[in-house]
Amino acid sequence: MAYEMRQYRLLALDLDGTLLNEHGEVSEMNAIWIKHAIDAGVTVCASTGRGFQGAIPIVERLGLDSPMITVNGGEVWSKPHSLHKRTTLDSDKVIRLHEVALKHPDVWFWAYSTEGLFNKDGWTDDPASKVWLKFGYYSEELSLLEEILKEIGVWDGLEITNSSPNNIEVNPQGVSKASGLMELCRLKGLDMSEIVSVGDSLNDIAAIRASGLGVAMGNAQDEVKMVADVITGTNEEDGVAQVIQQYVLRT
Repeated sequence: MAYEMRQYRLLALDLDGTLLNEHGEVSEMNAIWIKHAIDAGVTVCASTGRGFQGAIPIVERLGLDSPMITVNGGEVWSKPHSLHKRTTLDSDKVIRLHEVALKHPDVWFWAYSTEGLFNKDGWTDDPASKVWLKFGYYSEELSLLEEILKEIGVWDGLEITNSSPNNIEVNPQGVSKASGLMELCRLKGLDMSEIVSVGDSLNDIAAIRASGLGVAMGNAQDEVKMVADVITGTNEEDGVAQVIQQYVLRT
């Protein structure tokens, strides 16, 4: 059966909690409908908080040769392995964020640099020399995250979100998946009204608000559902395939 796209020309998909199930896999149904969308002329774009190294295996498994947004919009790729734009997080801010982490020994922390991932088990001796993209904290104890958020939330120059209720993600101010999509629109001659954005966490809210159709997963955080235009199935129910069938394609 042949499909045609509706008014939407680009489908921006978060990965964890959205395209991927709880085992970190792309379901067969999601993969099939992504292929239908591509065959109909829709650009399918990974839009993730992951770094490039963490996102590219999924993109390649799906056979995508399309733009990518990584580290919450800190990097915009015109296609895999072809960097279009990068926005960095000042090393002095990363040093301060790291100092905050050390005050909370039960909190896990990590940071993406252009060289790769550093974390609590393997930090750098010379953070001032690195080119940083994002910093993150993780804890099962939400009260610890609240303490950290209270401290860093008053700092200038930070964009603070999460990719699960148990973490905090920090980018440079103004950097988001929405800013990444706006850059792709400029690059590809698209309008934000032609984009469908799908996600489940606070780092998806800006894109969901800014896109022509903003979709929250059935498993999304409540704040995400509140701002979305529609809510689809969960990441265990092939929610992405449902979006493509219901809103992106027509027979």
